[in-house]
Amino acid sequence: MEKLVTCKIVSATQLTDDFLLEFNRYQETKQVWYVEDGAYKIKDDYFIDDWSTERKVQIIQELRRCVCGGGVVVAAWKQKQLVGFGNLESERFGSDEQYLELPYLHVSNDARGMGIGKKLFAVCCYEAKRLEGKKLYIAAHPSIESQNFYRTVGCLPVPAEEVNENIFKREPLDIQLEKTL
Repeated sequence: MEKLVTCKIVSATQLTDDFLLEFNRYQETKQVWYVEDGAYKIKDDYFIDDWSTERKVQIIQELRRCVCGGGVVVAAWKQKQLVGFGNLESERFGSDEQYLELPYLHVSNDARGMGIGKKLFAVCCYEAKRLEGKKLYIAAHPSIESQNFYRTVGCLPVPAEEVNENIFKREPLDIQLEKTL
């Protein structure tokens, strides 16, 4: 089934208002990772993430801004259905300008567990190298499932050496990670 999925770089003009219309962000979280005294710990925490139409429109605008600013949006399709996407900002930061941010990496609820996230992540890593980044900076959702994904692609247990305060403030419960390219 994984072979039916294609990953491609998306242009700003392809980021139409209905780009995320059928995308299913639904995620039910029962446990999360958190950092306490420099150690990763797990606790019970129940919540549901599900994007409204308004939130999807906001994300499309962010993705357009990303592409127009020299960043990259990569999307995965299963036939003609969008099943995943990620984006990479072009602005480098850090003490040695080593980081590029990976703000979004999502797979539609009905397509998870098929290796799509790994494919998207690999393309984002390739593009980050092309943009001369040395590390990806990821503010990762704290759910056990999301954290396990980042572990499988080599991001855990590697907390970001330098925390970007602006990114941290957007979602203070996210786990700040990095991936050396």
